[in-house]
Amino acid sequence: MNERLYWPPPPRTIMTPGPVEADPRVLRAMSYPILGQFDPAFTAMMNETMELLRRLFRTKNRQAYPVDGTSRAGLEAVLAGVVEPGDRVLVPICGRFGHLLHEIAERYGAEVIAIEREWGTAFDPEEIIGAIRKHRPKVVALVHGETSTGRLQPMDGIGAACREHDALLVVDAVATIGGVPVVTDDWLADAVVGGTQKCLSVPSGMAPLTYNERVERLIAGRRRVERGLRPAGAAEAERPFIRSNYLDLCQLQDYWSPERLNHHTEMTAMLYALREGVRIALEEGLEARFRRHRLHERALVAGLAAMGLTLFGDPSSKLPVVTCVNIPEGVDGDSVRAMLLEAFGVEIAGSFGPLKGRIWRIGTMGYGCNMRNVLLTLGALEAALVRHGVRVPAGGAVQAAMDVYEEEKAALTGQ
Repeated sequence: MNERLYWPPPPRTIMTPGPVEADPRVLRAMSYPILGQFDPAFTAMMNETMELLRRLFRTKNRQAYPVDGTSRAGLEAVLAGVVEPGDRVLVPICGRFGHLLHEIAERYGAEVIAIEREWGTAFDPEEIIGAIRKHRPKVVALVHGETSTGRLQPMDGIGAACREHDALLVVDAVATIGGVPVVTDDWLADAVVGGTQKCLSVPSGMAPLTYNERVERLIAGRRRVERGLRPAGAAEAERPFIRSNYLDLCQLQDYWSPERLNHHTEMTAMLYALREGVRIALEEGLEARFRRHRLHERALVAGLAAMGLTLFGDPSSKLPVVTCVNIPEGVDGDSVRAMLLEAFGVEIAGSFGPLKGRIWRIGTMGYGCNMRNVLLTLGALEAALVRHGVRVPAGGAVQAAMDVYEEEKAALTGQ
């Protein structure tokens, strides 16, 4: 794609697996006046946001708050807190973001045991449970929604196996929170990290997370108060202190506690955004929101099939909010994406690693997961493919998607 500076930024229909279009209510919330981080109006908002996050994560955990930084910051904060040098960490990998968990754990000194499956598949939970029994790790870190391949990891029994062998279960739910059921307590997950820039339709810049008392007890022995705040004679940590200062869960939870022990300057406007994004999700109702995502996925998939395109990966583990499409033989996938963006203002994604140049990834997430965007994307993709010499049934994709919408309407009205 030819890069040119645009100002102001042009309007786009973003149909990638993230970032996605921000909800207009979120953008309005970000324009509100800045408050001091210890202003009672702001600390009340912090407390409210924690309660909203408990409802979003479906947990009774005391600790539920955002880390300032992108989703990766949340993942690293949790792993920096629970992983000590020499700890054994089990990471099931079937895509790019499983490799990321491996990378982060390794950087904090873990002995990482990776089990791998072909990209485009997910693990049978029994495979992971078997590896837990065999290797007895301290931590199991896995990806719930692998956006690089469009797969959803089944969670059945994994948490129970972790409890049986005294392992902590850390779940990357960055791509799924707010779009696919994430049930922290039912999974027996010890820590779950979400993302803002995907199904919550909030700009990137915060990582909501939650963790339970098992994690709290573990990190309590690694507590170290920052030098400039440390009282005279303060006890040293019982075990090696958390190596990251910015991503220190002990300091972060102190900041989010009633003590408000200063750690960093809170990202005021981003907290406004997160609060509003979660409020929107809960107002819609999580089950209704999940149904909406599945409906637009069905319409998109029907349209792609009508164009003669095929989907990548094992259909039994498809991630509802990301659809991976095999690029037709002989077609320059990047050229098609460039035409979609330049001619129609529609952005879809390519992929990474072994899938680079082989698939397109289309996201149906959050605010952008709607009929207009699905129909526009299908019509634009059809036109771009025709321009690239692919024979496509004229209008078939949009009509197939509209059939799905008509069937849904009839089912809801009983007609």
